[in-house]
Amino acid sequence: MAVAFIFSGQGAQAVGMGKSLCENSGAAKQVFDQANEVLGWDLKSLCFDGPTEKLTETRVCQPALYVHGIAVVAALRELGKVPEIGGAAGLSLGELTALHLAGVFDFATGLEVVAKRGALMQEACEATNGGMTSLLGGDLRAAYDLATAHDVDVANLNCPGQTVLSGDKDKVANATAAAQDAGFKRAIPLNVAGAYHSRLMQPAADAFAEFLAGKDFAAPIMPVFTNTTGQQISEPQAIKDALVQQVVSAVRWEDCFRGLMSLGMTEFYECGPGGTLAGLAKRIDRDATVKSLSEFADLPQ
Repeated sequence: MAVAFIFSGQGAQAVGMGKSLCENSGAAKQVFDQANEVLGWDLKSLCFDGPTEKLTETRVCQPALYVHGIAVVAALRELGKVPEIGGAAGLSLGELTALHLAGVFDFATGLEVVAKRGALMQEACEATNGGMTSLLGGDLRAAYDLATAHDVDVANLNCPGQTVLSGDKDKVANATAAAQDAGFKRAIPLNVAGAYHSRLMQPAADAFAEFLAGKDFAAPIMPVFTNTTGQQISEPQAIKDALVQQVVSAVRWEDCFRGLMSLGMTEFYECGPGGTLAGLAKRIDRDATVKSLSEFADLPQ
């Protein structure tokens, strides 16, 4: 039975991530060492030792999650425990990790792309006053209506009953205050550095498009799903276009996950810290089994 690989997004990072992988897997250690060489700064130490404030910076945590996800796969391969892979997807930043697994670009190219994405998005965060809020309960139509009423954007369609709004911080606060009257059980402001997946990220998207124009992408060797549409994607230029659009548009994670299941996959490996995707999977389809793989002890032996 084929297994789908899914990869964590920003917010999953935690100090200590990958340390036990590197201590027990030469292949994982090689991934982190190569990352330091490509980046020209010590990502490995920030992952292992923090501080949390530094690891949480957008320009740091995005490469950290990309490298960590690939290190998990490398350790699995070294153990001879990689099953037949039936497809891949990732939440936001994790989409780039999935694309590497699918052979769209090599490790170094992907890391350069991720590092540029993180740096550009951090610049956009610092140039704006953005925020995000998570809506619990309510339906999707109500979420879009609330976003329109308060001039913010729908940023994440994570699972049934969980939608995220993003935009100007004061406008997001107004939407949060109005959420219960709009039919939602709760609205929880998120502790984030900016308004990800909203129109406030447009300068980052424009610069990212220019950067990607000079990168070589290949067609994926397995089914891979894009957050932008929640559908499979295979043409290299279309992949680039989707990655640019993803910076400013909603992450359709529920659709990506259901797409993998539509291919007959019910077993998933979540590569990354936190177990967030396993939690979402329970809300999307209870027939799905997700194994969260973050540190060496999590890996099948």
